[in-house]
Amino acid sequence: MNDIFTPADILLPREGTDMTRWAAVACDQFSAQPEYWEGMSGYVGEAPSALRLMLPEAYLGAPDVEERKTALVETMKNYLVGDVFREIPDSYVFVERTLPGGKVRRGLVGKLDLEAYDWTPGSRSPVRSTEATLPERLPTRVELRRRTALEMPHIVLFIDDPEDTVLGSAEPGEELYDFDLYAGGGHIRGRRLTGAAAEKVRAAINALPGEITFAMGDGNHSLAAAKNRWEELKAAGAPMDHPARYALAEAENLRDDAVEFFPIHRVLFDTDEGGFIRELTGRDTGELVSEADAFCKDYIAEHGGSVDYIHGEEEARRMGSEPGCAALLMPTLPKEELFRHIETRGNYPKKSFSVGHSVDKRWYLECRRITAG
Repeated sequence: MNDIFTPADILLPREGTDMTRWAAVACDQFSAQPEYWEGMSGYVGEAPSALRLMLPEAYLGAPDVEERKTALVETMKNYLVGDVFREIPDSYVFVERTLPGGKVRRGLVGKLDLEAYDWTPGSRSPVRSTEATLPERLPTRVELRRRTALEMPHIVLFIDDPEDTVLGSAEPGEELYDFDLYAGGGHIRGRRLTGAAAEKVRAAINALPGEITFAMGDGNHSLAAAKNRWEELKAAGAPMDHPARYALAEAENLRDDAVEFFPIHRVLFDTDEGGFIRELTGRDTGELVSEADAFCKDYIAEHGGSVDYIHGEEEARRMGSEPGCAALLMPTLPKEELFRHIETRGNYPKKSFSVGHSVDKRWYLECRRITAG
């Protein structure tokens, strides 16, 4: 299936907007640190901000979560009728993200055809999930997509392009934004690709070899929620050109030096840590990437306890050294193996790898209408 990632009618804040106050990091970051979000809220104040259009996962269990949902829906309506947005029609955005460490990660923002995506196990679609999708994480996301008129992506799609034929062929034009991100998030620049320049990039995407065109890098549950919502609308008789058939996303080259994979470690609490170490001995580290969750689940069923997912090795070691605790330090997943693994073995389990650190994740910036009319 060709033409599954195409230019979009993209909404950006009008010129003159304070873009550092506008952009906000993905909602699933700093989930155990509400103080990060409170600090940003104070910094943003009354300025227009993507922060007001999203629900940080840090607040999912808060007593006022329903009020927060209603507030973001109303703010979205107000921004659409007010003098907040300008439209960049029929365009890609070529993104150059300077990470806090200094590396520059390139990407291309466009719209993905959800007809080409299937997150269910065993899928042979050209757009694949890379980690297990948890159905219990979808209802809140689907509900918000039903209620909102806009989408903002923290979805990242990977292409496997060793020769850099896609992003390397881009000839961006008009500058759309160029600013520093909040609180040490680095710098971001976006330029427009439209007309012949966009067609050149689209042709390069369509020419990519292999069974899989795109593999999920981030935002798997957000894209799955968009897919579920589109299937609802389609079943209800929505036309095939409905805006919700598509989801805005950023495509990045897996082979980019600035795309870095980090392991997510497992720490068990309130268990028999001695037995845990004995049973781990002799296991191949490559097997652990795919089997860690099943192993931890079986061990907890026999010995009791609970498991948590920890990004930093030092923090995992510290937590695992406490009485009644044990840490399973995972290996770094070789990113070059990602597409081959998904083609031959299917998804990794949840939390198998992280792409970058928290502030390296995609920031909400571009928007797109997902309602008809």
